Amino acid sequence: MYIFLSILIVLACVLLICVVLIQKSKGGGLASDYSSGNQYLGYRKTTDFIEKATWGLGIFICVVSILASFAVKSPVTRSAIETKAPATTPAPAPASTPAQQVPASK
Repeated sequence: MYIFLSILIVLACVLLICVVLIQKSKGGGLASDYSSGNQYLGYRKTTDFIEKATWGLGIFICVVSILASFAVKSPVTRSAIETKAPATTPAPAPASTPAQQVPASK
């Protein structure tokens, strides 16, 4: 589920980049290259659509990002040391005796 939501976010980001580059900025931007399309649809209508697409994609990215945060499994808060039962006092180790040497047979 998380991977699917991540793919949706990446696609929406690419679309948002394209929409922002098409918008007419104060300096003209890339929108000046598409002036023939604006004459066909009407400059005012194209601006409204692009502005609504920008807001819609921005809101979509925010909502899907929040949903993706819920899709991630929560990290383990307890460490392995805390979950183990307390150790009892260990029994003393038996005294080691020296190993007996076996005589080599000739």
